Amino acid sequence: MINLAEAVKLKSILTKKTQELTSELHRSAFVTVEKGQAPKTSNRAMTVIESELAQIRLDVRTLDRLVYEANIKNTVDFKGQQIALVEAIELATQLRAEAELCKHFSTHEKESVRMGYGESTMLYEIAMYEPDEYRERALKLEKDAHKLSNLINAKNYSIELNFDDSRYF
Repeated sequence: MINLAEAVKLKSILTKKTQELTSELHRSAFVTVEKGQAPKTSNRAMTVIESELAQIRLDVRTLDRLVYEANIKNTVDFKGQQIALVEAIELATQLRAEAELCKHFSTHEKESVRMGYGESTMLYEIAMYEPDEYRERALKLEKDAHKLSNLINAKNYSIELNFDDSRYF
């Protein structure tokens, strides 16, 4: 048994291990020898590498299924609503993106002078919103995203998945 947070980390480790084994497989596939000489290599046999790769790929698929199931079945309480983890993860991402947009708008002045091209006419760029309101909104959105992320992380450590990680630790 491992918790959901460990499963997510393990999946990342196994993805990297898959890449490493694939590279090793390519290195083991060929040797260069002089004509008439028997190939010698210190590399592992391709069948051994392929076997390890197959096991890791199976474990990655299993972890994917378990993580997806856990993210759908389990919820967090955010602002009085029970939200599935999969939705909460997306909401946290959206809150951060919205906060960044609000920050951008908050950095502009309410009114600024713009010179016309080749004209002596003064042009003004006027924000159709209140920059200070967007600054405050950005702060609130960041706090909400942080709070939601903390709820997700706490939940991830409390959910147990039926997966044997003894091959890797």
